Amino acid sequence: MKPLSIVQLLELVPDDAAAERLFAKSRWPDGPVCPHCDSKNVQTGAKHPSQPYRCRTCRKRFSVKTGTMMAESKLGYRVWVMAWHLILNHPKGVSSLQLAKDLGISRKTAWFLGHRIRETFSESPEAMTGTVEVDETYIGGLEKNKHWRKKQKKGRGTVGKFPVLGVRERETGRFAAKVSLNTTKTALEGFIGRRVARRSLVYTDDHGSYSGLVERYDHGIIRHSRKEYVRGDCHTNGIESLWATFKRAYKGTYHWMSLKHLQRYVDECTGRLNLRGLGTLEQLAAMVQAMEGKRLTFRELVDNG
Repeated sequence: MKPLSIVQLLELVPDDAAAERLFAKSRWPDGPVCPHCDSKNVQTGAKHPSQPYRCRTCRKRFSVKTGTMMAESKLGYRVWVMAWHLILNHPKGVSSLQLAKDLGISRKTAWFLGHRIRETFSESPEAMTGTVEVDETYIGGLEKNKHWRKKQKKGRGTVGKFPVLGVRERETGRFAAKVSLNTTKTALEGFIGRRVARRSLVYTDDHGSYSGLVERYDHGIIRHSRKEYVRGDCHTNGIESLWATFKRAYKGTYHWMSLKHLQRYVDECTGRLNLRGLGTLEQLAAMVQAMEGKRLTFRELVDNG
């Protein structure tokens, strides 16, 4: 459970071979498993420049990267380890420019690498129970700061911004958040219904779209419109801390996020907070497990369709 400094991590993985062993141990704690047929009858140390494992069952070769977010990546394992460490240990994230400087790679490669790591962060499939806080926020720049061609003709406040919905399980501190097209009753109830178990105690503010939650949950309301922010255990301060952290990353590190990529940045922020109680090696193991079966190609990343 101990966090490692960069110096300690470099001592742990002094070369690419050591980083590869670390990834292999994190992915297969009980020995290598074929990603093609799930067989454990695997030959190790096969003489191949990039795929040192060979399945004796399906006779296919593979590496630690096969079947994961790292598949077909030409970057070394040590670069991946360092990228994980940098992104997980910077509360406000790391820009692609800074990542490129720190890792000695091109900015284009760093941008792609960062998004593949963000894609790995994902919500837990387990529904939240107990006491759950729910809130929404809006992400985007101020209209007055935009170029005149991009300004909205009318409106203020949330105009031109993207809504993000969030939940926090108070007992575990686990977060989940989703970019939404709107904050209507249908959107909010659908978001909560997929993430919070029935009859849980749900705290929200007095947004009108939360009015129907009483039918499925024990619903507590804190009335922000009346300048009420805490009433005993009734408050949404925990989930609002997520928005504070995310907006610091938005303003202080990334400066701008397109709607197309916004969900990945949201997932990065919630994922980092969900792993904050683990040590560096435990965080790395959790991320290696999470990246299995996921894939993001550069074409998908830049496709405008």
